[in-house]
Amino acid sequence: MKFTLSWLKDHLETTASLDEILYALTDLGLEVEEVVNPVAKLAPFTIAKVLEATQHPDADRLRVCRVMTDEGEKQIVCGAPNARAGITVVLCKPGDYVPGIDVTLGVGKIRGVESHGMMASERELELSDEHNGIIELASGEVGQKFTDWLAANRPAVCDPVIEVKITPNRPDALGVRGIARDLAARGLGVLKPLAVPSIKGGFASPVSVQIEADLKAKGCPHFAGRTIRGVKNGPSPDWLQARLKAIGLRPISALVDITNYFTFGLNRPLHVFDVAKVQGGALRVHAVAGGEAFLALDGKTYTLRPGMMAISDAAGVESLAGIMGGEHSGCTEDTTEVFLESAFWDPITIAATGRALKINSDARYRFERGVDPAFTLPGLDLATQMILDLCGGEASDLAVDGAAPDTSRAYKLNPARVISLVGMDISEAEQRQTLTALGFTLNGNMATPPSWRPDVLGEADLVEEVARVASLTKLEGKPLRRMVPGVPRPILTPLQVRERTARRTIAALGYNECVTYSFIDEAAAKLFGGGTDAVRVDNPISSEMSHLRPDLLPGLLRAAARNQARGFMDLALAEIGPAFHGGEPGEQHLQAAGLLVGASAARDPHGSRRPVDVFDVKADVEAVLAALGAPARVQISRKLAAWFHPGRSGAIGLGPNVMASFGEVHPKVLAEMGVKGPAMAFTVLVANVPYPKVKTPTRPALAISDLQAVDRDFAFVVDKGVEVLTAVNAAQGADKALIESVRVFDQFTGEKAEAQMGAGKKSIALTVRLQPVDKTLTEAEIEAVSAKIIEKVAKATGGALRG
Repeated sequence: MKFTLSWLKDHLETTASLDEILYALTDLGLEVEEVVNPVAKLAPFTIAKVLEATQHPDADRLRVCRVMTDEGEKQIVCGAPNARAGITVVLCKPGDYVPGIDVTLGVGKIRGVESHGMMASERELELSDEHNGIIELASGEVGQKFTDWLAANRPAVCDPVIEVKITPNRPDALGVRGIARDLAARGLGVLKPLAVPSIKGGFASPVSVQIEADLKAKGCPHFAGRTIRGVKNGPSPDWLQARLKAIGLRPISALVDITNYFTFGLNRPLHVFDVAKVQGGALRVHAVAGGEAFLALDGKTYTLRPGMMAISDAAGVESLAGIMGGEHSGCTEDTTEVFLESAFWDPITIAATGRALKINSDARYRFERGVDPAFTLPGLDLATQMILDLCGGEASDLAVDGAAPDTSRAYKLNPARVISLVGMDISEAEQRQTLTALGFTLNGNMATPPSWRPDVLGEADLVEEVARVASLTKLEGKPLRRMVPGVPRPILTPLQVRERTARRTIAALGYNECVTYSFIDEAAAKLFGGGTDAVRVDNPISSEMSHLRPDLLPGLLRAAARNQARGFMDLALAEIGPAFHGGEPGEQHLQAAGLLVGASAARDPHGSRRPVDVFDVKADVEAVLAALGAPARVQISRKLAAWFHPGRSGAIGLGPNVMASFGEVHPKVLAEMGVKGPAMAFTVLVANVPYPKVKTPTRPALAISDLQAVDRDFAFVVDKGVEVLTAVNAAQGADKALIESVRVFDQFTGEKAEAQMGAGKKSIALTVRLQPVDKTLTEAEIEAVSAKIIEKVAKATGGALRG
């Protein structure tokens, strides 16, 4: 929405400066996007007087002028034919930028004579195209700012153009008067009264109007107009053309310019028909059958669709209702009789038609947001009076069908509630004054919105109006009072604390966190155990987001595929978020997932680079579980989901409670997801990690023994299919009080191992650390524990101590 400052002052009596107005507009919610101030580029220039002008010694067309300035007498060489003694001129000093010639002046020599600046023409200052001579001012004092002289003598030249951004909920601000009303409510001036003339018709309108019955309820409840005969349609006055040009509109003719003036000035779109071109003497508002060809004023022909609203005469469609008039009935210089139309159109119908035909017009922009239904007839009278004033003629009686829809409604104003919600101490008197200034009618504690505010639909909107006029910039930050005295209780739930811990741990392990959509396509969901109707989205954004995700890995695999397509082959991706095992509330669980693809390290001369393997993700998932407080002794089973490789993966749990899964992603799944190469993944079910039995706000005391620990190594010969974890758990259980840890330090497998130990055999080497608590261990005690370890491992694995 663009307007000039002088246009605004037609409706607002104010002494506020431009900067004050601009600040208030943005603060009121009408954000200022651009200000074009013509005088800004003229600010450095001052007024001077030529004392003497003599002929240049070396140039016939140049004069050497002695000029009185605010800095004393200066010598200026000038080539203008009207440069002479006694005239008052506009002076550009050295260092000033002259916009018309795009030059920053300096002290120079012209044909050997020094010149200190220049005296400007109108074209050089971009005031007009006049350049036959320098500017001669009829008044002005030496040293006076040229911008001050323009403001007093040629105000139209220095009229700033303001562009504001109007949100869809403020259709009233699509007119200059609506903006002026907001500023008046803020206190920046007084809204001038809008006197609506009483137009008495001198004859019956030869053009009648009719709304089809099916459109009166929804489409066009009110349609009015009048005929004006004897008009003279020529160029509009200079002031009107200047305003339209300032906001980017091209003046066409007086009749058309008047309708544009009301569209932007009072948010009242109008249309004029050439009566000589209206067939049958009647205009009918109706829904078209479809297929009609309509030549619009923009020069394009549109094919109308069934149900679209149009204004037709006996010959056919003359105007696309509320959007654009037709070329056939448009006004020209030969027009002497017009029918001026003013109507109220249904916003939804206008929006649907404009969108279908892809027509953007100022009328559509306003009608689809909502114009003032009660201003249909007053706007018609005001426009009629302007046509009579500028074009002459005689007006007919009104031709009307329908009536303005009733938009009356009232909402309760609760001053105490306004103060509590806004957070500012706004008195009841100020609240009522604000609403009254905005056009609301107050009856007791009930506020009735004006007809031009369709956006006010409840008590909350009353609060918003009071708040924005009072200015939310006056809000002062105040700390909230504590609900209870003393040390505040924790805000995060235990699960939220775990989520934060898991996120930090995974980041510390070198993973890059991803945030993927909770919706995935059906094929990917089925790969990971989902894709049922229970988790289907009723109205998906696209076919690739049709189901709730059953796991986080599909999103990470899609991210990996996109990165590989762009040349990034070594990836460590992770995500923490909900996965869904049902479509009902609460049927979701928190997961922490990680994905490794490519190599474990960058290339270096030490041969550190190798492909990632299952033990990389096993170490990472164990680190995450340890950070979450999981027990050190867990079971690892092979009972895993189908998307993991059956022989290179495991599930970590405590009995039936599965806390995490890790391993290589199944090659079939990788092929379906478009990921190249082996990929290792882990998934932690955060809520399944058991919470500590004793909850204390502090860490437990550090237990350190001052007695010497003892390490003993054992090598067992077992069947090749025996899992190492079986031996580790068996050794750990030999003496839970004395054995601190059991680690695998060697595994001897392959043909050489079988040649030494027998077919189908392998060797597992364990280091067992014994940590005494109350006394140093004797040799006999160490041997006794060693014997238990051998017995336990042999029984659990079916193996024997290697000789």
